[in-house]
Amino acid sequence: MPSLSLRINLDPDGRIGPGKVELLEQIAAFGSISAAARGMEMSYKHAWDLVEDMNRVFGKPLVAAQTGGKKGGGAQLTSVGLAVVSRFRAIERAAASAAATHMEALQAEIDAG
Repeated sequence: MPSLSLRINLDPDGRIGPGKVELLEQIAAFGSISAAARGMEMSYKHAWDLVEDMNRVFGKPLVAAQTGGKKGGGAQLTSVGLAVVSRFRAIERAAASAAATHMEALQAEIDAG
């Protein structure tokens, strides 16, 4: 079955899509940017760069990070970060629902070969 992938252009230089949203979800789940990066098989630097890009695009932090120390660092989503994940997933569900009939028709075309 064909699948739908959603990317949202937010400004001329900013966009958010499934990868960045998954990173936010992983940060929320693990409480750590480095653990989220490892789970997604990306470097910590790449994950941090993506977080910084999202913070820049939204004009406020999506992730609140605490630097390491004796007790270690950590990260959690801010209320804005939580809202971005929630809204993106809602838009994704709405788009998939709206496209379902067309996606089935595409699959029928493939099956008809």
